[in-house]
Amino acid sequence: METKETKLTRKIYSENVLREWKRLVKDPFHRLEFDTTLKFLKRYLPKSGLILDAGGGPGRYTIELAKMRYDVILLDLVPENLEFAKKKIKQANVQNKIKGIITGTITDLSKFESNSFDAVLCLGGVLSHVHPEKEREKAISELVRVAKKNAPIFVSVMGKLGTLTLTPRWVHEVKDAPHFKRFYLKGDDYQWHGKAYAHFFELEELKSLFANKVEFLENVGLEGLATPVPEQINKMAKKEPIAWKNWLEMHERLCTNPTVAAFSLHFMVIGKKK
Repeated sequence: METKETKLTRKIYSENVLREWKRLVKDPFHRLEFDTTLKFLKRYLPKSGLILDAGGGPGRYTIELAKMRYDVILLDLVPENLEFAKKKIKQANVQNKIKGIITGTITDLSKFESNSFDAVLCLGGVLSHVHPEKEREKAISELVRVAKKNAPIFVSVMGKLGTLTLTPRWVHEVKDAPHFKRFYLKGDDYQWHGKAYAHFFELEELKSLFANKVEFLENVGLEGLATPVPEQINKMAKKEPIAWKNWLEMHERLCTNPTVAAFSLHFMVIGKKK
């Protein structure tokens, strides 16, 4: 049976399709998540093959992968996201690389046979909207199941510690003691965007869900050390090109440091199916 958290997730994303499409490219700070993710996809993806973009929303990563000549199946919970994705896929003229656009949930990938995909993606915090923990475990098991042996699996989530560095700007939430305590102890936020649910992970918590099903290849802090200072990052990127170039070089070198990953607003774990 569908949980109330799933219903809330579908509702908020169905009402904000354009916002989610624009989110990853709205400014230099948000582009860090997108650009860093793409860098590591290019590093670890096979040279060719069929990729599952699970929870791929309005299709931004699906389109990038199709442009890179991969075959892609896009799966998402929200029909409005998929209708939007169809239009963007057509605009990008990559329809021939899209092998399926499917409504579904990452906790049930029974539409797909085991060992079907050359790579599996679950990016941008999709897993953060799954509740309770046993359903998150089920989602990871499904993502691993449909991947071929030795295929890379990329999962990125919302980070608890990184988000906590930003809480001084949300004083009204910090003043709500039960809400704030539940967040910093358990990572659960029932006021996400005012009315939805999100779970914020610690790094080792996410890795534990894989339960020895993968060989871990990388931890990546997607915003990394930019997390607590988004305004300063945007200002530097727009007004100080030399400093920004140097900062990005530092980010690329340090984003895989486990401490940096753990304190990032979003972080990604990359594993290879055993």
